[in-house]
Amino acid sequence: MAHQTASGVTLGISAAAPATHDTAGFDALTFIPVGEITNVGEFGKEWALVTHNPLSTRGTKKGKGSYNNGNLNPSLALDPDDAGQTAMETALESDDPVYMAITLQDGTIFYLVGLVMSFKPNIGGVDDVVTATTSIELTPEQILKKAA
Repeated sequence: MAHQTASGVTLGISAAAPATHDTAGFDALTFIPVGEITNVGEFGKEWALVTHNPLSTRGTKKGKGSYNNGNLNPSLALDPDDAGQTAMETALESDDPVYMAITLQDGTIFYLVGLVMSFKPNIGGVDDVVTATTSIELTPEQILKKAA
């Protein structure tokens, strides 16, 4: 498959930590699906640029400094009866991380660790669905990718 769409993508959440930070550890977890997701968003490691400007050469030397795995901002239609959304709201009140599985259309799975920082209902206009915006700050643990 040369490309795929986001159709069928799922996001699962678990408050339980894997025994090991590898695909086997995450595979052993039970993930609660977060319902009504309309957009998962982007994520991934990004390095801070470190520069140094020696006077003698006048050129900027560049290197990698710290990295940040970014944040995940899933959008969803608000469903108070959805167990996954309830798990996110519960995690919002905790300092503990959650463990997530994003499963793509072809079966590829990304395993991530993050802190739920916000879960905000959004009441729009008369012709809008009530939605929620969320923010999950990814922790520095390696993002794992399990091939389909």
